[in-house]
Amino acid sequence: MPRKLRIEYEGAIYHVLNRGNYRRDVFETSGAAEAFVTVLTEATQRYGWRLHAYAVMRNHYHLAVETPQPNLTDGMHWLQSTLAVRFNRLRGERGHLFQGRYQSLLVEDQAALAGLVDYIHLNPVRAGIVPASQVEAFRWSSLPAFVKAREKRFPGLVADDWLKQRGLADDAEGGMAYVGYLTALASDGTRQRELGFEIMSKGWALGTDSWRKVMAKAHAQRSLTAGVDAEQAKHLKEARWELLMEKILRKEGRQPEELAGAKKNAGWKVAIALRLRREAGASAAWLAKALHMGTVGTTRSYLSKANLKKLT
Repeated sequence: MPRKLRIEYEGAIYHVLNRGNYRRDVFETSGAAEAFVTVLTEATQRYGWRLHAYAVMRNHYHLAVETPQPNLTDGMHWLQSTLAVRFNRLRGERGHLFQGRYQSLLVEDQAALAGLVDYIHLNPVRAGIVPASQVEAFRWSSLPAFVKAREKRFPGLVADDWLKQRGLADDAEGGMAYVGYLTALASDGTRQRELGFEIMSKGWALGTDSWRKVMAKAHAQRSLTAGVDAEQAKHLKEARWELLMEKILRKEGRQPEELAGAKKNAGWKVAIALRLRREAGASAAWLAKALHMGTVGTTRSYLSKANLKKLT
């Protein structure tokens, strides 16, 4: 089966994560976790990544990766396949280590990246593995490396961008201050919600609504390509429908604001819905929301009656 396509471009930042196959504890031993970090170190250097953070949990991992070159797919394929070969050779096993393709959520900017790094470094605390007061003691995350001298990090492991977002310098003093910040954040549910912790592993992109809309529109045509990641494809399709809707509205001399004020079954709205359905395959659920046509059921009813009227 061909690999699913990802949105890739120079300088893109991603939250990458994956779980063990059948949710097994892939990294249940220190040797397995160390093997992952070793392969991650090699991949970071091999593909020229800027790795902002990582955490290796018992049955999954999290990465905050920046790709100066658009090579996330190639790099992750090498990382996971290399790890599987070494892992299976060591244990005398065969088969897949992970439950499927990794997730890769696009990250908007340095501000969104800083929140993601906080989320990744607090994963061991949120999972109950270590107390907040010992967050830097969790061996299998990037946090201990950021407390030590910079020269002790492996090449490509960086902290300057997101530390700057917290008003800290990338040195030993800044690292310790960041640990204090994380310790306080661990018990601050309000701040965690503000940073978007509950959605850090969901959807296809982390950032503002306006940025997600711009990105979706910029890559809208990719939704027509076979093999695009399902979550990305959903949002890209919706962006393509929205672009067509805006084009139709302009041609009809109408403003988007009119959609909310007009009747749910206004003739011109139903006509636009039919065209979006016919030309782009827009779903009834999306049409109901975008055109303010009520429930999905009533929208389907309006479309069905309009189609019958055309046939008679």
